[in-house]
Amino acid sequence: MKAKEILKHTKHRPFEVPSRSWKFYQEWNKAIFLHWEVTPEQITPFLPKGLSVDTINGKTWVSLVAFNMNNIGVRSLPKVPHISDFHEINIRVYITCNGKPSVYFLSMEGSKRSSCKVLKAMSKFPYYYSKMERTDFSFTCINKNYDNSFYTEYRFDNKQIIKDETDIWLTERYAVFQDYKNHIIEYDVHHVEWPMESISIKKLELDYPKFNHLINNKPDRIHYSKGVQVLTWDKRKLTL
Repeated sequence: MKAKEILKHTKHRPFEVPSRSWKFYQEWNKAIFLHWEVTPEQITPFLPKGLSVDTINGKTWVSLVAFNMNNIGVRSLPKVPHISDFHEINIRVYITCNGKPSVYFLSMEGSKRSSCKVLKAMSKFPYYYSKMERTDFSFTCINKNYDNSFYTEYRFDNKQIIKDETDIWLTERYAVFQDYKNHIIEYDVHHVEWPMESISIKKLELDYPKFNHLINNKPDRIHYSKGVQVLTWDKRKLTL
């Protein structure tokens, strides 16, 4: 789908697409979403000043998303093949800032050292390298420096999910706010509504010592998506 066509799909967004021009293109493919319901009080200590926990039905959530990052590039420029494609795992929480329902990343891991280095420098996101392997039915991640590990085996059910309010709340997020040094950076993103289907998790073993009080081997919700094409606007620095 061309960018002009992607930008025509906006009814699913909770706020307007930015009026300025987008700058980056990327794809988030073969995405496994694992979600855990937690209390707002468990998340507040992780957030910098200026960001507030977003809630639904009095609760909030933590999500681990494992996916393939593909075809990263700057608008109108050729992509750099070696850094443009890699596996990623991020752990995210749900926040609001400036009236936007958004996400904040607790952790961002990539499977290529060069990609992590370049993206961390450009985006200021907290990327770090972890060893990852993926097959058609499994995803493995190990980081001995942090004692983090993730392993899952899954099978496709080939059933579309009929999304409820919480499913939409968890997945249709179109901004990221992240702290960097003494300020907050904002990224706006856009893509079509996530196409979701169900999968069966046959095995799940995860251990993230820093977040084990939030996430475990029994997620409260699971989603899978073949992926979306994503347009991203350049970062903006906020003074809060």
